[in-house]
Amino acid sequence: MSTSYRQPGVVLTDRHFTVPLDHDRPTGESIELFAREVVASVRAGQELPWLVYLQGGPGFGANRFVGRQAWLGRALEEYRVLLLDQRGTGHSTPANRQTLPLRGGPREQADHLTHFRADSIVRDCEAIRPAVTGGAPWTVLGQSFGGFCAVTYLSIAPEGLRAALLTGGLPSLDAHADDVYRAAYPRIERKVAAHYARYPQDVERARRIAEHLIGHEPVLPGGHRLTVEGFQSLGILLGGGEGSHRLHYLLEHAFVRTAQGPALSDAFQEEVRSLLSYAGHPLYALVHEAVYAQDSRPTAWSAERVRAEFPQFDAAKTLAGDEPLLFTGESVHPWMFDTDPALRPLRETAEELAARTDWTPLYDPARLAVNEVPVAAAVYHDDMYVDTGHSLRTARAVRGLRTWVTDEFEHDGVRADGPRVLDRLLALSRDEV
Repeated sequence: MSTSYRQPGVVLTDRHFTVPLDHDRPTGESIELFAREVVASVRAGQELPWLVYLQGGPGFGANRFVGRQAWLGRALEEYRVLLLDQRGTGHSTPANRQTLPLRGGPREQADHLTHFRADSIVRDCEAIRPAVTGGAPWTVLGQSFGGFCAVTYLSIAPEGLRAALLTGGLPSLDAHADDVYRAAYPRIERKVAAHYARYPQDVERARRIAEHLIGHEPVLPGGHRLTVEGFQSLGILLGGGEGSHRLHYLLEHAFVRTAQGPALSDAFQEEVRSLLSYAGHPLYALVHEAVYAQDSRPTAWSAERVRAEFPQFDAAKTLAGDEPLLFTGESVHPWMFDTDPALRPLRETAEELAARTDWTPLYDPARLAVNEVPVAAAVYHDDMYVDTGHSLRTARAVRGLRTWVTDEFEHDGVRADGPRVLDRLLALSRDEV
């Protein structure tokens, strides 16, 4: 059943699909997928090619645009667009602390979550494509993790693709999670240094907040316990084009004077809670490191282990001296499953996933080497979330892939100037530039 309605300049149709939980067992358990079809009002009755959008993450539902916002307006000039809520996200069958206990204990929940990686998402796309396009191939636009999914698509079902467009999402084909984070921490340090160069007053502010947290660890609204490591993880903002400014404005109103002395303001605590909570996207925390797992090696809390190789990120050691406090970036740590009430019930499940040794490959280098699908990728120079070196090595390994390497944007270029980014990628994929 589908429902159509209008917003300014567009016609929307809500679509629901049933797919196997495990595509290797097509007659077994099924789950529901939700996707929103969007077409320009003036072209609603026309036959148009399709573009399916794969959101970044993992664990986030597709953008909820109003009208022709961001890159969508450019896409609607020539496509019908399908905004897919990847399995477990958005309006698709959810996977969270409320629903996962239906699977049984932590081991059963972890087994269930092995079906929420890029390979399953691609097979979902192939399962629903005949119903959407009548069997015709479509173009995929993948942002960040969505780009990882696009490379998996090229590896296992290229016949389903007319073209693949990637923004900040060219993964390493063979790096273990440890390799990913060893490359990431130096990039994060550079982003923090650039932030302090722009806002030198934040050096003292960040140290003062960290010192307060080491002595207090307040409980935020909703039960989230704020540790100094949690505060450092706000550095994830620095991967976006406006992130440094957002972090600065957050830090400048951290304290308020009370009868008992300085305290973290309610406004600061509420904003921090909203930034740190995984209540709306728990899959991000649960399978984040699993998106890099492709062999018998466990991920084993890779970001936490590798961080120990970079002692400059240790807040206690920093505060014992006079160095600026370093923030961290896009990484998941075991302590998050203690401090975040949305994750606490899933701590043992996360441990099970971190210990798994039966991961299957997500990419096929041999097939990518003979690729015939037009592929274009925006690679953001010194992207905090995805290593540029890893991306460029993969670009060389995919036959015919064209790159646009730019330092005009951070990781969120498709959000910052979506029409321009999409226009450039389309031109590259069509050999027009």
